[in-house]
Amino acid sequence: MEEGHKKILQRYRINIVTSLDPSSVYDRLLQKGVFTPEMIEKIKSSGTPRDQARQLARDLATRGSRAFPLFLECLQDSEQHSLAELLRSGGSMSNHLILPVVRTLPVSSAVDFQKQIKAAPIHPLHSPTPSPGAENQQAQTQIRTRMEGRRRRDSLQIYKMDATPCGHCLIINNVDFEPQSELSNRTGSNIDCDRLERRFKALHFLVEVRTNLKQRRLKHELSDLAKKDHSPYDCCVVIILSHGTEVNHNRFPGAVYGVDGQYVPVQHITNYFNGKHCPTLQGKPKLFFIQACGGGEKDQGFEVPSDEFEPSEGGIDDQTDAIPASSSSDSLSTSDEPDAGATLPTPSDILVSYSTFPGYVSWRDTQSGSWYIETLDRILEENTATVDLVSMLMMVNNEVSQNSAKGIYKQMPSSFNSLRKHLYFQTSTPGQNSVQRN
Repeated sequence: MEEGHKKILQRYRINIVTSLDPSSVYDRLLQKGVFTPEMIEKIKSSGTPRDQARQLARDLATRGSRAFPLFLECLQDSEQHSLAELLRSGGSMSNHLILPVVRTLPVSSAVDFQKQIKAAPIHPLHSPTPSPGAENQQAQTQIRTRMEGRRRRDSLQIYKMDATPCGHCLIINNVDFEPQSELSNRTGSNIDCDRLERRFKALHFLVEVRTNLKQRRLKHELSDLAKKDHSPYDCCVVIILSHGTEVNHNRFPGAVYGVDGQYVPVQHITNYFNGKHCPTLQGKPKLFFIQACGGGEKDQGFEVPSDEFEPSEGGIDDQTDAIPASSSSDSLSTSDEPDAGATLPTPSDILVSYSTFPGYVSWRDTQSGSWYIETLDRILEENTATVDLVSMLMMVNNEVSQNSAKGIYKQMPSSFNSLRKHLYFQTSTPGQNSVQRN
């Protein structure tokens, strides 16, 4: 299958899992030679209809160059037109909008809604085919308009994020754990790592990847990064993909493991980069993304009206990154005494985004990577140009919360945020526009 078609299947995997009726396309896929009878039987035996849809999408990506268009034909023939159209347009519409189900409003609500529509300002539409001479001018106007729209009327401002490059991004990917650690290998983590490496390179970061680090080496890499001169840059990103556990803390919860089975508390990790210990990052955003369990508890969720959510069930390949909770706080090697000369709180301008809520497990699909990273990558791809980071993380929370592992267990990402301003990643080519962000 062509790489572009594989990307479309990956991007809209959740839509396929939640919308596809696999039983209606089996015979058609067989007749068109997309799958063999043995492959169809394998898909049918994978579990629930959603499990079958997930397996079908995976197997489809392994077929020939005609598999994708033939699959679209099968969707049309089985009257699954909405899904067919979504996948067909996926190759040319990077920000394709998925329209919600339309429900009839009560009379009173409909009247109120009409009033809101009449009261809303009407913005003129830009021409889809501007003349070549006006193209650059229109692009600049759109950028300025978007930036002005970002500026809230209150005291909140926007972090400067236009340095070239924007900053350092360190990814620590612990996959293969030593036997004495008694921790399982994290199959599927390389998929997460590759996704994030591509994503943050596209966001103009200097990305470095470190794999299978023991606790001591993990600390060393963090210390080395914190000691760099970050003066030319606007931001710093640390991403850790590993097993995790719950530990006592007084700021940021949780801990991540080295491949030797020894852990480092998250609050220790952030301490390397705070305003006291990393002066060249003072006043600049320091972002931490943690794909690891926050504890060993499995969340079975609670019942909600069935028409409010479109849950997505996980598959048989779902695993956790959980380790039993520890009572040790792993005392910090750096002092927690306040810095008397600081003009900002020491832990300011820090955001720690966790794949799961403290105390709970985090789920990872061995075939497609973790729920959190897969969703985070897609949300960044689709929304970075117009949406701030904190709002995008709320989108991630919403989507991941609708997944279910083994049809039972849930996951809720969370963030600990001391950012003082809105943060918008740099998406245009450095130097392409002159809009200043304060």
